[in-house]
Amino acid sequence: MNVLIISSITDAAVEKIRALDSRLNVTDARRWFDGEIRDTWPEMTVNRYLGNSSQTPERKRSERDQALATAEIILGGFPYPLDMRARAHRLRWFHQTPAGASNLARGDLWGSDVMVTTSRGYGNIRPIAEYVLAGFAHFARGFHRAYRDQRRHRFDHHTYQTVVLEGKTVCIVGAGGIGQEVARLCAGIGMRVVGTRRSNSSDSKLLQLFSRLESPDLLEELLSESDFVAICCHWTPETDKLFNSKVFATMKPGSILVNVARGEIIDEPSLIDALEKGTLRGVVIDVYEGEFDHEPDGRLWDDERVLITPHISSFAEKSQHRGVDLFCENLCAFIEGRTLKNLVDWERGY
Repeated sequence: MNVLIISSITDAAVEKIRALDSRLNVTDARRWFDGEIRDTWPEMTVNRYLGNSSQTPERKRSERDQALATAEIILGGFPYPLDMRARAHRLRWFHQTPAGASNLARGDLWGSDVMVTTSRGYGNIRPIAEYVLAGFAHFARGFHRAYRDQRRHRFDHHTYQTVVLEGKTVCIVGAGGIGQEVARLCAGIGMRVVGTRRSNSSDSKLLQLFSRLESPDLLEELLSESDFVAICCHWTPETDKLFNSKVFATMKPGSILVNVARGEIIDEPSLIDALEKGTLRGVVIDVYEGEFDHEPDGRLWDDERVLITPHISSFAEKSQHRGVDLFCENLCAFIEGRTLKNLVDWERGY
């Protein structure tokens, strides 16, 4: 069984995969495709994920094509060859080390007959949850005011108007792996936690974390009672521009919004309008619309009530990512003919 590795995993992870089963023929093709990725992906994406490294192994197009043509299983990352399905004629299963299935929307794997799994729930969810809490605290404690005062070397004490997180209500949009970790941290400091989840909202473990866990249909009702909001859901046709002018109008005045999902879930003109109307106290966006193609909208970057970071909420000094562990678990299941975890449903979008 031919396994092709094109994700930038560690040497130890590669050896772990090789050791799983003697019947596996594992090809380590890490960085083989960097050259064509540079030629086919936007400059913003290339600079972020590949940088200016000149240490890319020299591989001819014919070698790369041969590796894809013989692969039955591919472990990939982001970015990836956009025409992978067309070149990998024998491909039966592709596992993506990132968690978001929407990362695959640019390529020809999307909607194909190939089984695709993601690392949903196996990423660095704790750092992301801490990022959300830090974002809440940033605006609750008025740190954005401190930055303004520091730049002009003059304090304006009366503008801070700080609030305490304890006792406040937080709405978590998407109570999956990340959302549940956010819920644990928020509940741990005494916040009331509500949220939305598309399925399994009656799970007893979830009900211990959430005071209310509702279907997405009740999002606006939850937002109207929430002081803080964390967007943790997948970007799908259902969530595209989910936060639009109608939704912003239902939010509690002075609320704080943090987005660690995908930028396209927020309609940015509506967000800018909500800021102009004073609906929101503060917004933290680790993602923004079109982040792989261009810089953020200048109106957002220039607003002191908006904190923008370059998709780094999962960063930490030590990785807790378990995507390779999931791949190995699924690889054993694949060999034995069992069902794989985290299979992407193209119609659902994740």
